[in-house]
Amino acid sequence: MNHSIYSADRSTHLKIVVVALVAGIAVAGLGITARSGSDEGLTQTARVIKAGKPVVITSSNASLVR
Repeated sequence: MNHSIYSADRSTHLKIVVVALVAGIAVAGLGITARSGSDEGLTQTARVIKAGKPVVITSSNASLVR
């Protein structure tokens, strides 16, 4: 028995590809299920905020006289 992937026959390579494909599909399915299953009323909605009066913000404590 040789434990090298380079000297493995065609059926061994096929088994490895099939196992990797099944594992990838399982991980993707689990991710999709977990993502869509967590929407228990926690959806985000966009809110429109209308602009009010202009505000001046400064970093100094000095008053401005105009």
